[in-house]
Amino acid sequence: MDIRSVDLNLLVLFDAMARLRSVSRAAEAIGLSQPATSAALSRLRAVFDDALFIRAGAQMEPTPRAQALAPAVQRVVQAIQSEILQPAGFDPAGAERSFTLLTPDIGEVAFLPGVLRRLRQEAPQVRLRALSMPRTAAAQALEAGEADLAVGFFPDLQKAGYFRQALFRTSYTCIACARNTGAPARMTAKQYLAARHIVVRPDGREHMLDRFLEDKGWHRHVTLELSHFLSLLSLLPGSDLLATVPDDIATVVGRQIAIRTIELPFKPPQLQVQQYWHRRMQNDASNRWLRGLFYDVNRRDADARLPDWQAAA
Repeated sequence: MDIRSVDLNLLVLFDAMARLRSVSRAAEAIGLSQPATSAALSRLRAVFDDALFIRAGAQMEPTPRAQALAPAVQRVVQAIQSEILQPAGFDPAGAERSFTLLTPDIGEVAFLPGVLRRLRQEAPQVRLRALSMPRTAAAQALEAGEADLAVGFFPDLQKAGYFRQALFRTSYTCIACARNTGAPARMTAKQYLAARHIVVRPDGREHMLDRFLEDKGWHRHVTLELSHFLSLLSLLPGSDLLATVPDDIATVVGRQIAIRTIELPFKPPQLQVQQYWHRRMQNDASNRWLRGLFYDVNRRDADARLPDWQAAA
């Protein structure tokens, strides 16, 4: 028998007949008229080349062939109803799975502490893996399903095929070692450009501040270029270097080492921090839960600063 020739609705009727032993009760159970049910029963008999159910008194009794088929048909019908036709769901409390998150190193420090607190409460067996990737690789990883979510500043993902959700806006702060008294609290443009700078470009990428300064025709004196923001923790202390970094970086660095902030001679651009996911994950229940969790934990009102999760613990 070729499965392509079988109407699976006939198996639903078979299961109802095997349980109820009545054409009228089976018709009521599956929502068909009695004539339509009788016609379907005739097709079912033709498929299996067997009478299947024969009237005996007030009931339709199964033939030996029907008795042999009944357990398997019941399993198939139940599997279709419970595993295929049920809406996809996700139970974080009992889930044992891993999610991959794309975010820069500062994202690990800024976004993950609050998320981990919630995971301990709501999804203790869920695991997170945080990766930093170049922009093109990030898009490929999301599209291929190798990553579930990207959180941060990813302008290259603002294109067709991706969804995004805003978390907050942030800007830039100029910081220096607290002992660096050579830099004034407020700099002129000339002083700022002449100062010695550390520039952080994760994955070697140009960032919004670079483009902003280039549009003005300004070029800083860059003494050191880094790939990781958290390297500032060991390189700023005792130096005369400045670093103009996103506000969250300044907050994190300031919680670890003694720094001073310097007023910039220009109004810096703003960054829109968002979370991104590929359209193939839009209706995935586990991805909806994950991005809902990140949104609840990391969204901020205007001008809100990075929460101190350590102090809140």
